[in-house]
Amino acid sequence: MTSPLFRTKKVEQSIRDTEEPEHALKKSLSALDLTVFGVGVIIGTGIFVLTGTVAKDNAGPATALAFVVAGVVCALAALCYAEFASTVPVAGSAYTFSYASLGELPAWIIGWDLVLEFALGTAVVAVGWSGYIQSLMENAGWEMPAALGSREGSDVFGFDILAAVLVLVLTGILVLGMKLSARVTSVVVAIKVTVVLVVIIAGAFFITADNYDPFIPESQPVPAGESLDSPLIQLMFGWAPANFGVMGIFTAASVVFFAFIGFDIVATAAEETRNPQRDMPRGILGSLFICTVLYVLVSLVVTGMQHYSELSVDAPLADAFKATGHPWFAGFISFGAAVGLTTVCMILLLGQTRVFFAMSRDGLLPTFFSRVHPRFRTPHRPTILLGVVIAVLAGFTPLNELAALVNIGTLFAFVIVAISVIILRRTRPDLHRAFRTPWVPVLPIVSVCASLWLMLNLPAETWVRFGIWMAIGIVVYFLYSRTHSRMAREKDTSPAPPAS
Repeated sequence: MTSPLFRTKKVEQSIRDTEEPEHALKKSLSALDLTVFGVGVIIGTGIFVLTGTVAKDNAGPATALAFVVAGVVCALAALCYAEFASTVPVAGSAYTFSYASLGELPAWIIGWDLVLEFALGTAVVAVGWSGYIQSLMENAGWEMPAALGSREGSDVFGFDILAAVLVLVLTGILVLGMKLSARVTSVVVAIKVTVVLVVIIAGAFFITADNYDPFIPESQPVPAGESLDSPLIQLMFGWAPANFGVMGIFTAASVVFFAFIGFDIVATAAEETRNPQRDMPRGILGSLFICTVLYVLVSLVVTGMQHYSELSVDAPLADAFKATGHPWFAGFISFGAAVGLTTVCMILLLGQTRVFFAMSRDGLLPTFFSRVHPRFRTPHRPTILLGVVIAVLAGFTPLNELAALVNIGTLFAFVIVAISVIILRRTRPDLHRAFRTPWVPVLPIVSVCASLWLMLNLPAETWVRFGIWMAIGIVVYFLYSRTHSRMAREKDTSPAPPAS
């Protein structure tokens, strides 16, 4: 008999659960809505900040190649996500996929991981948004009281009211309905993409060819003690990531991967999509392709405008325009970054609430949170709970304590989804798959290897934090979730087999 820890939930049962009136979400999203969601969450502080960091420290003008490498890793995972999201159009993303293939305990582990990842990500983005807004207010001659603003670098204890209010407002929008969320996202994404296009088009006129020489700077060793010096790499392979050179591109790719985090959130909206079999693959792959092209173009323009060794780490795009004598563009970019972060925050919160909702519907979390609003058909209870918790977290916790490296959770999810595709192909070959990942099992195996490679480039502290959170999750599972699971309850109430 199969261990209860690895009991799988049939795809048909997952789909039937979505049709129960008290648990049914409203289907209102199209392929365009999903693509906009994807672009909205992917384009964030990554493109506005990380370009300067990796160009100056790791890859030089070859930062464009680092974005390509990171994009390829995401594309491999995206193909796997597209198959699952079109085959199992149920809220929960990697959690739901692993429940159908790997079993209950692995599903709980990945769900527990995603809840933390999205919570930290939402809080970090909210505090970052607050910082941008305060900077714009200061430029206009207004200054927030120290007790109500960001405390980065300040000894004054306070509450970041802007970050908390942003999270609460976005929580209200998500409660009111996905279509309203999609409309708000569309407007903000239009502004954000316009800013990125302005950077590309206007910056192209200020490119100096000499700044591309050398395109791939000569390799240099990473000084001991730097954050990118991964002890895991040294322990396993005997060397640390190199600054510059070809290996510097791969080190840079593990950093700029931050800029791609979020495309997988599109899969959490599968249950609210009108035609998920057709639209989920389009939304996932379309948003990833658009953002990769924009990232590559932006990095080429910025390293062409200013020599990589002189790029700013904090605001490379804005400062590159200042260096060429065009400060107006710098203010425009800062405004676009501030506006754009609102969609990143909202969609991260959306992803977390959908994973939480799916887990509560399965009984792994209290079923109180699995009821949808009778009018708006949204999971209002987990949305309100998580929104308030994250608002408090963003308001009271300094940014340097919030900014944990959340990409290890995303990469872990990539590994789980790729493995799940292989397993479900073998265990359920009869399932109708509107989209099929090509070259199975080769492509999923390559996706697993690529994700693990980027994980190995992360600092050891990230692995320690990840391990601690997972250990807490295991304890919660055995103390509560294992016995309250919907599958466990159904098994306990099922009639006993007739005696032989």
